[in-house]
Amino acid sequence: MIAVLRKLLNIRGFNNATSSIVAILAGLLFGFIVLLISNPSQAADGFVIILKGGFSTGAKGMGQVMYFATPLILTGLSVGFAFKTGLFNIGASGQFIMGAFAAVYIGVKWTFIPAPFHWMVALLAATLVGALWALIPGLLKAYLNVHEVISTIMMNYIGMYLANYLVKTTVYDSKKALSMSVAESAVLPKAGLDKIFYNTMGSSGAVDVSTVNCGFYIAIVMAIIIYIVLNKTTFGYELKACGFNRDASKYAGINEKRSIVLSMVIAGALAGLGGGLLYLSGASGRHIKPVDVLAPEGFNGIPVALLGLSNPIGIIFSAIFISYITLGGNYLQTLDFVPEIIDIIIACIIYFSAFALIFRNILPALLKWRLSVAEKKRSQSSDSDEEGLATETEEGKE
Repeated sequence: MIAVLRKLLNIRGFNNATSSIVAILAGLLFGFIVLLISNPSQAADGFVIILKGGFSTGAKGMGQVMYFATPLILTGLSVGFAFKTGLFNIGASGQFIMGAFAAVYIGVKWTFIPAPFHWMVALLAATLVGALWALIPGLLKAYLNVHEVISTIMMNYIGMYLANYLVKTTVYDSKKALSMSVAESAVLPKAGLDKIFYNTMGSSGAVDVSTVNCGFYIAIVMAIIIYIVLNKTTFGYELKACGFNRDASKYAGINEKRSIVLSMVIAGALAGLGGGLLYLSGASGRHIKPVDVLAPEGFNGIPVALLGLSNPIGIIFSAIFISYITLGGNYLQTLDFVPEIIDIIIACIIYFSAFALIFRNILPALLKWRLSVAEKKRSQSSDSDEEGLATETEEGKE
């Protein structure tokens, strides 16, 4: 058993998964404490609702979890990809909302594009606009050594106000105070998911279909592509090498300025694509609301990347978990909890996800120490047994 545990501790993936699970459990425990402080009599019921998450509303609820996880996968990939290449992309919110506007604008205005290609062109535009929005911080970092955290935060606010202005002047529905619904030809196809994630409404047999669509598949495919690029290609190796040490990469013949710019552009493209996938969902999906608040999907991409330890495959699962918990927290309003408590609990869980990096280093060390202590005790016990057996043998000979 000890030998098996030692082998597992030497597997990086096992350590990463264990640290993320411990971080999640710590966050859930702290969230339960918040519920006890807020409303002790209903704390247990509230905690159960959070754990049920999307299952609280059946199959449609799980579809909604996947729908809201879709942009989180892309923004998590955006942050994680930049981090793997030595950059901190805090600008996913700006890249996300600018990409979202580009997709919605084309979805509303460019109705001359035939149905099979309309949503594809809209997603392509969202990806390109997100990439261009990240290009500016990339150039500033590569050629003027301007720290990307400062420049991306500034670009977040520029993107937010610019998107608000553009929405109000081009695709604004004044009656609903939201962006217009995109044309049917620009709505992402359901790809069979509407046959799985739906609820039947009472005896009438009416069907309440989830908003989830093929965007979830696209997000999964993008995560796999990013994993292959980072771990199986020379291009990904160069980007990561530049992130580890720019000077050493330059000495090895790698164009470090080009690598920095491309890293930011790819990260921005991923975030922009996430915006397009969220808002090309028809009348029942999300619409852009021009308010002076940064897109939360961009900032939630940071804990998603941290919880997934910047691994593209891990980001898929962490995004689904964050979406699941967030949806479960929203159902707390059915009990006597004020809306602010929901936000606090979700924030606590997300906050503890940042400790996954710490747990990744501490847990294996603690487990290895415990295994070494157990082995030492076992060896001492076996040595004492051997000495006792030898003594008994000598006494028998006498």
